[in-house]
Amino acid sequence: MFPVHEQTKAGNLSGNTLEVLRERYLRKNDAGKVIESPDGLFCRVARSVASAERLYGCGSRSAQAEETFYRLMRGLEFLPNSPTLMNAGTDVGQLSACFVVPVEDSIDSIFNALKSMAKIHQTGGGTGFSFTHLRQKDDLVSSTKGRASGPVSFMKIFDAATGVIVQGGRRRGANMGILSCTHPDIIEFIEAKERGGFENFNLSVSVTDEFMRKAALNERYALVNPRTGKNTRTVRAGDVFHRIAEAAWRTGDPGLI
Repeated sequence: MFPVHEQTKAGNLSGNTLEVLRERYLRKNDAGKVIESPDGLFCRVARSVASAERLYGCGSRSAQAEETFYRLMRGLEFLPNSPTLMNAGTDVGQLSACFVVPVEDSIDSIFNALKSMAKIHQTGGGTGFSFTHLRQKDDLVSSTKGRASGPVSFMKIFDAATGVIVQGGRRRGANMGILSCTHPDIIEFIEAKERGGFENFNLSVSVTDEFMRKAALNERYALVNPRTGKNTRTVRAGDVFHRIAEAAWRTGDPGLI
């Protein structure tokens, strides 16, 4: 174990940085009082991350790895992601920042994904979803003979739930929502942020090489019902691409993936 160094000097960290550390990353007691210095944070994280060496028969390298990682962080040469800074060496122990959660076309899958999202956000992670498998708006729901509300309506539930869950008790949750360019509700998705809401989402349209080629020539391509796999209608790719660009200019979303 390397010796405990003096608390990282404020001169190495800006006032804003120290404030963010106190607010989000430094450990607190049950009364909410900060009980960890920046240097203590670096020690805690380095010790926890280096302990993995022992899992692979490299216990003798653990102390060296701990000191190396500590010095990199203390010198601000490298810093890990937020969940690692928050959770390493704690009972939470969740160090991953990004999770992809599947969403299939059923109520069970949708709300299981919502539950997973809530748990991930609670530990400081972010979540990504493709809503492409959800049936289009006004499509048949065979079990009830009713009509589907479409992926954008379900995204509103995910957005609302995120708004009331604070990640690790320290920051708001964050989501990525994706819809394929071939989904019949693609225009509603593209314009979702222009219509208000979705403050807890980044949005991206999933595009193909074929779509991009047809967009350059403004040729038509097929929108496909995700439930049946059948073409519903054709639209001009250039027109769809123009809508993406216009919406991104106005709101910052959607991107392309």
